[in-house]
Formats: sequence, structure tokens, C-alpha cells
Amino acid sequence: QVQVAESGGGLVQPGDSLRLSCTASARTNVRFIMGWFRQAPGKEREFVTAHNWRADKIYYSDSVKGRFSIFRENMKNMVYLEMNSLKPEDTAVYYCAVALDLANPMSANEYTHWGQGTQVTVSS
Repeated sequence: QVQVAESGGGLVQPGDSLRLSCTASARTNVRFIMGWFRQAPGKEREFVTAHNWRADKIYYSDSVKGRFSIFRENMKNMVYLEMNSLKPEDTAVYYCAVALDLANPMSANEYTHWGQGTQVTVSS
């Protein structure tokens, strides 16, 4: 059984920073590929960033590149999403997702377990 939990959402002003956290737990000692997605009202869920330890790669969507950063605790199933220079269009529910292995880290369909999501609202 795998459990995924996010924390750290909230209400911030444009230009502010915010850090989200995600922890994944499993009964066995496994290491997950971990990603962040977001979904704004009336829109489809979209990829934000992912850390693929198997390929030793990090991926970012064009909309957040240069403003957001994903960090991972060494050898742990824990990642942080550091969000800087936040814009109103970043307002969404942010979801953490994990998978043991996948071909495309930017595809939501390839992740097997998801957290409940945390709301991020950017507004003046």
C-alpha cells in the first residue's frame, strides 16, 4: 500500500514564494519517481515538474521553468516544490504523484499513486 501526502499550500500575493512538500510511503523499501501536477478550475490537469532518479533527470514545464524548482531528500521518497515569482495563473490545486518506473515523466497517466492535492492561490 502506497500513501502520498502533500502539504504547504496557501494564499499568497503575486511575486511571493511558497514551498510545497510531498512524502510517499510504502510497505517495502522502494524508491519512487516523483512528480508534481496542477489543476486549475475548469482546466485539465497539467504537468509541472518531476524528479526521475532512474534517469538522473529533472523535468519542468515551460510555464514554470526558471521560477519553480524541485528538490529531493537524498534516498528518500520526499520532494519539495519551491515556487518563486508566483503569478495569478499559478493558482491551482497541486498534486504530487509517484511511480516505480515510467516512460514519460510528464504524462499523468503513467503515475500510479496520487496525493489528495493542496490548494495554492495567488491573488492580490
